Amino acid sequence: MASPLKSLVDDDNRYQTSFQLFLERSSEHQCMQDFIHNKLPDILASIGDGKSHLNVIGVGSGAGGIDLEMLTKLHMKHPGVTVDNEVVEPSSQQLHNYKVLVSQKPGLDYIKFTWNKMTASEFEEQWKLKKMTKKADFIHMIQMLYYVKDPEATINFFQSVLDKNGKLLIILVSGESGWGKLWRTYRSQLCNTEISQCITTGDIKSFLDSKGVSYQSYELLSQMDITECFTEGDENGELLLDFLTEVLHFSKSASPELKAGVMELLRHPDCSVESDGKVIFNNNLGVIVIDQPS
Repeated sequence: MASPLKSLVDDDNRYQTSFQLFLERSSEHQCMQDFIHNKLPDILASIGDGKSHLNVIGVGSGAGGIDLEMLTKLHMKHPGVTVDNEVVEPSSQQLHNYKVLVSQKPGLDYIKFTWNKMTASEFEEQWKLKKMTKKADFIHMIQMLYYVKDPEATINFFQSVLDKNGKLLIILVSGESGWGKLWRTYRSQLCNTEISQCITTGDIKSFLDSKGVSYQSYELLSQMDITECFTEGDENGELLLDFLTEVLHFSKSASPELKAGVMELLRHPDCSVESDGKVIFNNNLGVIVIDQPS
């Protein structure tokens, strides 16, 4: 049954505010940066087959900070190569932030940016409409497969766009994280599947395994301080609860039973550890890298 609760993504302002708070309270970006600095260079070393020009697609690129770090690593592994970077991002505010970041960062002359203010599905539609034959050497989808109607179809499409030796990088919450437990327990009540999917790397691996697709996977350890969620009426706590459940004004709109169940689960050892009076949620991420065989 579809959830009667309103999705947080319906209110872009509140979504962006709660997302910023989530970044402040979690080690999300830190663990991604560790991965980008320590693991990604080796992953990117084999793409491109010695070409002097590389095509990159960032799907759901947000404000661009993580994208630019990845492009820097790409440049270090392939110096002298020019890059065509397609940015796919539906939020005009985030796209604006990305453009501002690019304008302030020196040394990006080797990159040509193409800005697509659209969803992944709209991008796919346009690509097929224009009968595009261009192939991509590197495609990344970071924390965005929750927001497509059919994550498997989206992966299939972008995989079909990969050039030989190309890589498709997917980052989502890990199936082993607190999110995984929360979603397995309350998926039917929390998820508005028209807008967002409660999906983890565990689900993606099952799908890829069933198709016989080979991939590499990594676990990124991350945590999030959710202590404020347990103080009734705390404004930050309410925002974090909205973000955790993907529900707009969760504590006001959820039934007392659902709220009590979610609050209890968030404190459960399967989701969080408690120490020094703080409740620390398991925010582990999973990385999946799909190779296009040469």
